Amino acid sequence: MRTEWIVLAALVALAGVAVVIFNRLVRQRNLMREGWSGIDVQLRRRSDLIPNLVEVVKAYAAHERGVFEDITARRASSFAADGTVQKAAAEHALQGSLGRLLAVAEGYPQLKADQTFRALQEQLAEIEDQLQMARRYFNGTVRDFNIAVQSFPDVVIARLLGWHEEHFFEIDAASAAVPQVSLSGA
Repeated sequence: MRTEWIVLAALVALAGVAVVIFNRLVRQRNLMREGWSGIDVQLRRRSDLIPNLVEVVKAYAAHERGVFEDITARRASSFAADGTVQKAAAEHALQGSLGRLLAVAEGYPQLKADQTFRALQEQLAEIEDQLQMARRYFNGTVRDFNIAVQSFPDVVIARLLGWHEEHFFEIDAASAAVPQVSLSGA
């Protein structure tokens, strides 16, 4: 009878530990989802701003058609991307195209003086700052989640649930490079 109580107490303790681990993993997963939501909001704000920015620049730089077509294509691929890795790649490509658009704008003093363009550029800078903060928060939650699903005893529960490490939202070296723009004909 005493052995039965010991076994029962051990099972209850084991179940309690499993519940605590499960709840901790769920909390970390939800924090990570919240972080991704913050990134998604900023990416949508940036994507919504892009057509206005393109139209203002088009009015001054009509011969830069390739830049405009590139931005339109990259914006569309950004909307179509699915998953963290694909979304990050699409957004980094779009960010590079935006950099080229802003570099084109540098060649037009009248455009740089245009109040609408300046307001749009300020909004874009604010969105980029917010996006950077959202990316840091998301990557922090991913780090914490990955540590949990790789650490014992959490790894046991995570594997039973089919949970695995998640990807960070990172900038690759190619998309962080300074854009090169030719203003021949300007």
